Amino acid sequence: MAGAHVRIDNRLIHGQVTVAWTRRLGVRRLLVCNDDVAADDLQRMLLPQAARGLPTDVLSVADALADLLAAPAAPGVMIIAQHPEDAFRLVEGGLRPEVVNVGNVAPRPGAPFTMVTRSIAVTADEADAYRKLAATGIPLVTQLMPQDKPTEFVPLLDRKGL
Repeated sequence: MAGAHVRIDNRLIHGQVTVAWTRRLGVRRLLVCNDDVAADDLQRMLLPQAARGLPTDVLSVADALADLLAAPAAPGVMIIAQHPEDAFRLVEGGLRPEVVNVGNVAPRPGAPFTMVTRSIAVTADEADAYRKLAATGIPLVTQLMPQDKPTEFVPLLDRKGL
């Protein structure tokens, strides 16, 4: 599916997504994509409630790919991947978004990290996943809010030695 907006954001569904991004992009459906989140009954129940009435699915990467690739490209889908590895697996599985946007990425508890921007923490493993994602040729940017200018993400990793 081309044209779907992919955002990497480990906070998943929150005000920036449900208010700013959905309005700017004309989003009509949210799809949260992460194996652990999809296996968590509580998160599967609560995340759609946080979406402020927007139809929302919480799926594993494999189920998200099956859903997205089985149907003709539906406009207005925003895919929220919890981690860069999730986004890479989507692309590796055949999803072809126009761009992948790195949003909010809080530090993972107990893992050493580097702050790449004021709202994006990156571990060494995540840096590898971001680079693999960028190597697919799909533009990888960071754009916290729709009114912000998108910034290429890999040079930010380079500047931090990741």
